[in-house]
Amino acid sequence: MVKNMSEQTPQRTPLYEKHLESNGKMVDFAGWEMPINYGSQVKEHNQVREDAGMFDVSHMVVLDLKGKDVKSFLQYLLANDVDKLKDEGKALYSAMLNHDAGVIDDLIVYYLADDFYRMVVNAATREKDIKWITQQTEGFELTINERDDLAMIAVQGPTARDKVVSLLSADDAQKAGGLKPFVGVQLNELFIARTGYTGEDGFEIIVPNDMAADLWEKLLTAGVKPIGLGARDTLRLEAGMNLYGTDMDESISPLAAAMAWTIAWGTDDEKPREFIGRPALEKEKKNGSEQKLVGLVLEDKGVLRGHQKVITENGNGETTSGSFSPTLGVAIAFARIPSSVNDYCHVDIRGKQLKARIVKPPFVRNGKSLI
Repeated sequence: MVKNMSEQTPQRTPLYEKHLESNGKMVDFAGWEMPINYGSQVKEHNQVREDAGMFDVSHMVVLDLKGKDVKSFLQYLLANDVDKLKDEGKALYSAMLNHDAGVIDDLIVYYLADDFYRMVVNAATREKDIKWITQQTEGFELTINERDDLAMIAVQGPTARDKVVSLLSADDAQKAGGLKPFVGVQLNELFIARTGYTGEDGFEIIVPNDMAADLWEKLLTAGVKPIGLGARDTLRLEAGMNLYGTDMDESISPLAAAMAWTIAWGTDDEKPREFIGRPALEKEKKNGSEQKLVGLVLEDKGVLRGHQKVITENGNGETTSGSFSPTLGVAIAFARIPSSVNDYCHVDIRGKQLKARIVKPPFVRNGKSLI
């Protein structure tokens, strides 16, 4: 069953004391007391691009769904199709939509057995996600268990996998080292998945709460540096990865959020899979989306942030996320603009119209510029 916990503000992860030991600057994030940085956000960003860093992402919500109808339920609940998941541990990224095709949340789901899937959703949307998912279970036989006994550590960077593998037994090291992207495996108490939110290689490790601090300390000893939420945001922006509540929300469809690739429509020779939001999505697809999400690279000197006015020859738009890119040395952003616009636009920054080039994200992948 899903636990209906009384919320404490702020909540603390099992790694809270470890953050203080590393001089983490703690801030409120979605009701959790989390480290924004440990001194220098830019150094932490570069640490992940050049070596290995680790993030406490224990505020994320792990839901275990079990039962004979769990597959058909998830096929109805999600815009992507879990039928793609044939091998144990394989993962899928998907949007969970409302009936108007707005994005309730974006998430990862793992296939662990025919009657067992694991879902990881965002901390800021925990209550509404659990409420929505539970409401949709009518007519399906399954159980949903919120795993508040588990923590999560993301280890990312070009040397991240090697450093994690060095801490494992020979047998487990072979299994973890051989994981393909978007696949996870249960190794004793650890669930290790080759996933991440930085554009670098690495693992996300789900670990029991009472083992999290020990694992964190072992990773520190292996040379993995702690990284705060500030660098996590610039890393994911460079990697072209949306942030829920900033780049998309319940008023935005995946078609207007550069997430069309996450929609599994099916083929013409099969009966279309029914999923929540499909009719509204089909209507939008037929009529064409009026707006699209693109990347911007500022060509003039300035700083790009969210909610800045974007001026184009075919109408105005708005930046959704923006920052200075430590890897590229320029300001970059996501922006929602008229679908007919390409090439260039201007961004209103403190009354000045600064020129920006329109690009297709990602900006950076595996430490290399893609623009």
